[in-house]
Amino acid sequence: MTISDQTAAAGRADASTVDDERADLLATLAKSRHFLRFTTRGLTDDQARQRTTASELCLGGLIKHVTLVEQRWAEFIVGGPSAMGDFSAMTEDELARWAEAFQLLPGETLAGVLDAYAEVARRTDELVVTLPDLGATHPLPQAPWFQPGERWSARRVLMHVVTETAQHAGHADIIRESLDGAKSMG
Repeated sequence: MTISDQTAAAGRADASTVDDERADLLATLAKSRHFLRFTTRGLTDDQARQRTTASELCLGGLIKHVTLVEQRWAEFIVGGPSAMGDFSAMTEDELARWAEAFQLLPGETLAGVLDAYAEVARRTDELVVTLPDLGATHPLPQAPWFQPGERWSARRVLMHVVTETAQHAGHADIIRESLDGAKSMG
């Protein structure tokens, strides 16, 4: 069985395919991903674009944002801070592109962003399974929200991705309930 076969069904990793720590990380991330994706069930593209709260967030944009965040952190695990860029020197154009990552833009579809998210998730899961050392560290990229000189291990990065995904799944649940009353739980 290939690594891709082992991780294709997110959350089904167990001690027989990976060690316990990696299986726990994958299962926890899979659960958060599921709840985020679940908030979009049965929606049209227009509904996925709709803002239902005072914030700029919409469901399609949240999926895009979490996809980008997970992809960039996975690239960081492999390549270090250069994979993410220097956030402290972002231009206005770069800030505008960052803001677009929270929107489902005209021409984009919910199905398309969900497919992109599934592909990033597959690659991240494969990385978790194959990474030689979860304790390997890199210095964090320059950004106003990171302490200068701080380093994160692959393990800490993965816990951050889990946290970010779970947090945005909660945001998505509020947006969906405001949209049409549908709830993820309860």
